[in-house]
Amino acid sequence: MKNYKNILSHLSLIYPLKISIVTLIIFILVSCSEKQEQKMQLLPVQVSKPIKKKITQWDEFTGRFDATNRVEVRARVSGFIDKVNFIDGQLVKKGDILFIIDQRPFTIALKEAKAAYKQSIAEYKQAEENFKRVETLKESGAVSIEEYDRRQQVMVGALARSEVAQAAIDQANLNLQFTTVQAPISGRVSRDLVNPGNLINGGTGNATLLTTIVSLDPIHFYFEGSEADFLKYAKLNREGKRGGSRNTANPIEVRLLNEEEFIHKGKMDFVDNEISRNTGTIQGRAIFDNKDHTLEPGMFGRARLLGSGEYEAILLPDELIGTNQTVKFVYTIDKDSTVKAVSVSLGELYEKKYRIITSGLTGEEKILINNIQKVQPGVKISPEEKELNFINTQNK
Repeated sequence: MKNYKNILSHLSLIYPLKISIVTLIIFILVSCSEKQEQKMQLLPVQVSKPIKKKITQWDEFTGRFDATNRVEVRARVSGFIDKVNFIDGQLVKKGDILFIIDQRPFTIALKEAKAAYKQSIAEYKQAEENFKRVETLKESGAVSIEEYDRRQQVMVGALARSEVAQAAIDQANLNLQFTTVQAPISGRVSRDLVNPGNLINGGTGNATLLTTIVSLDPIHFYFEGSEADFLKYAKLNREGKRGGSRNTANPIEVRLLNEEEFIHKGKMDFVDNEISRNTGTIQGRAIFDNKDHTLEPGMFGRARLLGSGEYEAILLPDELIGTNQTVKFVYTIDKDSTVKAVSVSLGELYEKKYRIITSGLTGEEKILINNIQKVQPGVKISPEEKELNFINTQNK
């Protein structure tokens, strides 16, 4: 009986100790489970540093193409149009015959001039022979000085008349050549503004306009830049970051109205000498090769001109940039993976893919790149680092 009581006494001491140990173990297990559950509930989000890349910026302008040469074709002699020697709108080369004026009156005038020249030569030879006769008699005194001088003057006058007759031949020859109206430049000709059989005026200020020709290769592109643009470029030139377009052939690219990309490459070749008092703009001009004649005078185009020197920029896709009223921001994380919003200032779109961040980021931050709509500032996440260059930024 005594032994039984001793056993009960020992059990009464051991049992509370076991209860405490069991309770402690259960508490530890529950705590670990809660922590594990909390960790499992954190939203997985991909993060990446912004792209840092050396780039050059481009400024965009709207302008129009124009021919480097445009000629109004007019005749140099008057007469009736005998023939039109081209098809409206065709390409012509310099020297091609475009119009032929009735040549018969000019052929007759040339014959008359040649005949007058022959007569003047005959008169000169006669005067020369008469002068030579008295020239030998001058020393002996058999001829008077007055007669000697008269015959000499007659000879000189006959020589002058022969030279005038020769000039008349040259003029008649030239007028006959002018009856074939040639293309002064290579390019595309307009339509014939005067049909065969019509009388035209030529060689005067009221000369009849026959047609026009515009050159196509190369071709100019004219556009207007603001005073602010001019001041920016002048500052870059002074700082040695970008040459001025007056003395540097800065690259320029153009796309047409039906094109998405700036596929036409040219270079600057002119900036006007003053800013317009009416518009506050200054005219610039670029030149483009146009061997396939894709570009036509009068076409509109959207141009982008080299607008800066090379510098290192911070780039982000537009999809990662949020808007809160007028404030632009991106989501980043702290060291403890807590989300925070950082305000940023935006620049131009680079290569239609990335937005230039002008301020707000250093480039070392970790930016949220997916599940952006599921988070808000102050929330902890489970970050997974990725390279921004290779992720699908459309996946929010």
